Amino acid sequence: MISLNSIIFNGMDATKIDVQVQISAGLGKQDFKIIGLADRAVKESAERIVNVLSALGLQLPPKRLTVNLSPADVEKSGAHFDLPILCGILCAFDILPQNELSKYIIIGEVGLNGAIVKTNAVLAASVWAGKNKFGIICPGDQGGEARLAGHENILAPHHVLELINHFNGKCPLCAPDMPQINESNETNIDMAEVHGQAAAKRALEIAAAGGHAMLMVGPPGSGKTMLASRLATIMPKPTADEMLETSIIYSIAGGLDSKTLMSHRPFRSVHHTASPVALAGGGSDARPGEISLAHNGVLFLDELPEFNRATLEILRQPMESGKIMISRARRNATYPAQFQLIAAMNPCPCGHLGNAALSCSRAPRCAEAYQNKISGPLLDRIDLHVDVDAVNPWEMKTGDSTPAESSATIRERVARARAAQISRQGYVNARLDGADLEKYAALSNEMTNFLNTAAEKMGMSARGYNRIKRIARTIADLRGAPNIEMPDLAEALSYRPINRGKYGVK
Repeated sequence: MISLNSIIFNGMDATKIDVQVQISAGLGKQDFKIIGLADRAVKESAERIVNVLSALGLQLPPKRLTVNLSPADVEKSGAHFDLPILCGILCAFDILPQNELSKYIIIGEVGLNGAIVKTNAVLAASVWAGKNKFGIICPGDQGGEARLAGHENILAPHHVLELINHFNGKCPLCAPDMPQINESNETNIDMAEVHGQAAAKRALEIAAAGGHAMLMVGPPGSGKTMLASRLATIMPKPTADEMLETSIIYSIAGGLDSKTLMSHRPFRSVHHTASPVALAGGGSDARPGEISLAHNGVLFLDELPEFNRATLEILRQPMESGKIMISRARRNATYPAQFQLIAAMNPCPCGHLGNAALSCSRAPRCAEAYQNKISGPLLDRIDLHVDVDAVNPWEMKTGDSTPAESSATIRERVARARAAQISRQGYVNARLDGADLEKYAALSNEMTNFLNTAAEKMGMSARGYNRIKRIARTIADLRGAPNIEMPDLAEALSYRPINRGKYGVK
């Protein structure tokens, strides 16, 4: 019996799969079976491999060929089992050495002509292989992706013949080159392009500095989407660990550029017609959804009340825990989901509540029903609530003597504030809780009495109370102050209104 190694991922957790190949006596005809809880894509490997062997001038004997994917109680999915199964058969034919291939994790889909084509999760597999003292054999076009994991025991053939020639000593494969990692944060958009909206830009800076969730409410054309799209430009560059973790998620999802890590913070803008599975992740192979693809970056939901309510409620648990569990009939997968939620909405269906010249005849009655589409518990988890008023066209002229601040300038202040948080508690202020919140966001007796009085008048929940302290701590960090002061607390309270101000959001 031949036994080689492959891998599958259940969320971020990897399971090594033993690919066992055995040729035994049959009934005088070819019988090729793949067992081990394999899905349709895996079982179709048999047809692809028969054609590859034919292209190589080989033919299966009239015997029983059994491929067992062990452990048998773990569901196997994906076409990346093609290559390890083919390698196992070639070992059974004494064309490839089993003792050498058993030192590698093997993944790759195989075309009918023997070409080894791209597959998902190469970076994730390479990281696991390096940690567990295995080499990795992967498609040639993804050799650079495998190198991003940091080790060099990698074989990346473009064709099965290249792998055969390597182990036969005819033409050894070279280790793939380490791709260049572009850490540039430059984009074609900049905060300097936003004219006016000083209050919203200030709130966006606080959100970026502390990792806080934010909701913008305003009429159409007031610049909500423009502001949200520029949040990533003022956030600090991701650390090496953050880049690798984000890249692994994209590798599992099949969305990673094989030539570089995710060197920038992701910005995921989700349409309001998105399904719960699209947002949370799932499907037959439990792939990551938009929540996880926004990990270490921004999740932007425009037209928030237009989303299906059940879809929005998915956000509640990951906003608190920073991860999401996808439960399906045969598997449970957990993905990280430390995203920064930025949401935007109109105050009512027509968007012009409060403007007598433009509002519809149903205003203001329509506003309450429209805004009640968003549940109170979800709103309570959003730290910053900001009114974004429409900007007059004559305020948008360019060439002013006092131009708006650039993203680079704001990013410097944000980076200093985040560095202070990491140095002090090891993570951003948005995740402060329990004893750490009492320790690092301590208030004087005067400020505590002030906050208690405000909380009682505003009908604030315990969660909202703690969020005020976190925002105040971030505002103090932007000032470079060691302690929270009364102006910090007062400004934090201004982002936690009683009823969403003039727009009347409950």
